[in-house]
Amino acid sequence: MPVDLSILDLAQVGRSETVASSFAASVDLAQRAEQWGYSRIWYAEHHNMSTIASSAPAVLVAHVAAHTNTIRLGAGGVMLPNHAPLTIAEQFGTLAELHPGRIDLGLGRAPGSDQKTFAALRRTIADADRFPQDVLELQGYLTGQSRVEGVSATPGAGTDVPLYILGSSLFGAQMAAALGLPYAFASHFAPQALTDAVALYRSEFRPSAVLAEPHVIAGVGVIADDDPDRAAAQLEAAKRARVNALFKRDRAFTDEECDAILTMPQGRQIEQMMTYCGVGTPTQVRDYLDWFAGHADADELILASFAPDREVWRNTFAHLAPVAAPVA
Repeated sequence: MPVDLSILDLAQVGRSETVASSFAASVDLAQRAEQWGYSRIWYAEHHNMSTIASSAPAVLVAHVAAHTNTIRLGAGGVMLPNHAPLTIAEQFGTLAELHPGRIDLGLGRAPGSDQKTFAALRRTIADADRFPQDVLELQGYLTGQSRVEGVSATPGAGTDVPLYILGSSLFGAQMAAALGLPYAFASHFAPQALTDAVALYRSEFRPSAVLAEPHVIAGVGVIADDDPDRAAAQLEAAKRARVNALFKRDRAFTDEECDAILTMPQGRQIEQMMTYCGVGTPTQVRDYLDWFAGHADADELILASFAPDREVWRNTFAHLAPVAAPVA
């Protein structure tokens, strides 16, 4: 592959799974990915979603880090408006002290939830408006150059945990460029502004003490299987699962109901969310990733497997591994 490959583990909880079994699968994947040559694995903060178990990414990172040795781990990302910058500095400072040189911190501005959950977290829209100032405050704590007089992060100060700005709009691109930080675009679920945002980031990037040249990470969905029909079927199953995640009320929709919803305007939103998704045989998906890396002008791709089936989910990463990996 022409660019570095990383993994976004969505910590999915399948229909027949428990949260504990989801975490066990995440540990197993990380241990394998370490041998397969992936650069990093990130976990994203989501709340009030029964199918995603990564609501506390710092805790999940700590657990996986304790069961691995070398692979970088981090949040992709922490939704900073949900937290005080000092708290995040202390959490990820602790992780950096326990696992030196292995911890990343991606930062997002979205709440990672619906408005009711946002309120339950005791947050308001005004918290999101402070995102640029909060990023700078957090950076100050981690570098040991606090912007708040008399307050320092312990642990945290001097750990210099690498920060990444996450986004799906021009706002995040402009901010990452102004601060001289790497930029990760969420094209695996919000593809619309990908090329414009990356172009803006590269054109406006200002070198900083932590980054001399712009660095772009682009998210992309993947499902790879030796049987292309099985891969295609997994994509359809993933779309149905997303219909249920977004629209179900008192019961799950049947497959037929999901397929009907996918033909409606709200269903077309799901099709759009999955615009960038490589599906097929390992060779077909590798070819797609080569194309996508050029299309996105990316330095690194972070892969999210959309396959609901655990075996296909895990084997997708094996099939696409930077180092040849045996497929179970």
